[in-house]
Amino acid sequence: MATLRNGAFRFWPDGYQALQRLSQPVSDSGLEAELVELVKMRASQINGCSYCIDMHSKDARAQGESEQRLYALSAWREAPFFSNRERAALALTEAVTLIAEDHISQSIVDEAATLYTPEELTRLLYLIIEINSWNRLAITTGAPEPGTYSRPS
Repeated sequence: MATLRNGAFRFWPDGYQALQRLSQPVSDSGLEAELVELVKMRASQINGCSYCIDMHSKDARAQGESEQRLYALSAWREAPFFSNRERAALALTEAVTLIAEDHISQSIVDEAATLYTPEELTRLLYLIIEINSWNRLAITTGAPEPGTYSRPS
């Protein structure tokens, strides 16, 4: 395992680059930047990816996200300051992230479909898949080191 933790990206750069290529269209998807960071943070919280939580909390704050909403994200159902659109995205994020525990309820998809166009819903799904992939890679390899992320200038 020490070898994997020290060089996973080195051993198959094509795999890493494929995930990077998915990240670009997700970033350019047209979904609200604040929503993207909330989804990435929530999936990362569920997965326990400290590096990604650190990264996406910094990115969210840089985009003007409030500390209050970031602190309340894990309790979004009870917190009054998330929009219906954000709530639908967070419910879908949790369902997709935890799919092995319980298959996704059609009601979750139906609710999201009332607030997102089919194109937006598809883009949201790819966003959730992308962050779950990065979480799993970072957690498994231990790279990069949690706390080392700084936003590009």
